[in-house]
Amino acid sequence: MTSAPALTHVDTGRPKEPPVQRSSRHHSFGFWVAAAAFLVNMGFSAVPTPLYALYQQRDHFSTLMVTVVYAVYAIGVIGSLFLGGHVSDWVGRKRVFVPALLINVVSALVFLFVPSLPGLLIARVITGISVGLTTATATAYLAELHVGIFGSEPPRSPRRAQVVATAANLGGIGVGPLAAGLLAQFAPQPLRLPYIVFAGVLVVLALLVAASPETTSRPDPAPAWRPQRIAVPRAARGAFFAATAAGVASFAVFGVFNSLAPSFLAGTLHESSAAVAGAVAVAAFAAGAVAQILLSRLGVNATLRISMAILIPGLGLLIGGMWLPSLAMFVIGGVLTGAGAGLVFRGALVAAGAAAPPESRAEVLSGFFLGAYVGLSVPVLGLGIATQYAPARDVMLVFVAVVVVALVASIRAVIGADRAK
Repeated sequence: MTSAPALTHVDTGRPKEPPVQRSSRHHSFGFWVAAAAFLVNMGFSAVPTPLYALYQQRDHFSTLMVTVVYAVYAIGVIGSLFLGGHVSDWVGRKRVFVPALLINVVSALVFLFVPSLPGLLIARVITGISVGLTTATATAYLAELHVGIFGSEPPRSPRRAQVVATAANLGGIGVGPLAAGLLAQFAPQPLRLPYIVFAGVLVVLALLVAASPETTSRPDPAPAWRPQRIAVPRAARGAFFAATAAGVASFAVFGVFNSLAPSFLAGTLHESSAAVAGAVAVAAFAAGAVAQILLSRLGVNATLRISMAILIPGLGLLIGGMWLPSLAMFVIGGVLTGAGAGLVFRGALVAAGAAAPPESRAEVLSGFFLGAYVGLSVPVLGLGIATQYAPARDVMLVFVAVVVVALVASIRAVIGADRAK
């Protein structure tokens, strides 16, 4: 402490940087670090996607067990969101985000050192806990860091933070399968190396997030812990629940690519390559992220209308690829479906976030993600059970019909609620 006054008299020959500028740069650093950490953490959650066929060969379990493994991950997400997804509103973003990243490192260690079906189930639950803590916290953290970048300047549009958050979410779920599929196909130890790589990156990113600025002050006195509740103003509840229903339907579509797509490729399209399985998953999720970026300037209503114009033909091609069968048609359908579902997700997330008071942002977003992850797990588990009794292409045809009806109804409700404001 005694050296500080002496340093103030040293003439470096350079103009002193204003405190606001230093703060702005610190927030900018934190923004991109948080975005990278969000992307990689979500990517880790999807690392097993192209590896499920290898696990099936090793442990001789069925497609239904793949959906069970996937469902326990979603159970971890839902439980984590319900119990802790909103806590960063009280304790600070970093105090939740950094441990969430390290929890996925623990998951990687379980994958590595408990190489069995029980270990796989345990690791997926742990991953779900990490993702549940991450989604709402990272989304709120990015929004607040984005505001901090501009210091005392007039408030800027939250569009960039929204685009980066949704792109990191979906882009990460696409990057994970691609990286894991390539490592599994072309590198040694396919069921170990992907987890080693991602764990190392997560440790580095956790340290960088810890060095980033905090954006939330702890209330004094701190509120008593309670489980998640959806704290939405009464006047905005119709829009919030309609947006959450749209998020449920879009995540149900993404759940297919994140769990059963490799089984459909191997069983219906006779394509068992881990690299191809990873590429199909990344094509869908990357298309969703790219569509969000390209159309980020559109309002919620326009985004949702365009999403349906892309999503419905995409689902038709996806089903057509399974019935012909045609890998090219399946992949093209997957790209269009991913783009459309990504736009639905972004529009729904923005609509839900618009209903959130600033002091409860993470809590409201946790409620949205809670619903969305129900959509990510329950329909996929139902698909897995149904495929035990009927051909996969028949089951997918019914699934697509239900999803289209649900999406049309929820999107009409979101647009109607927006018009009623």
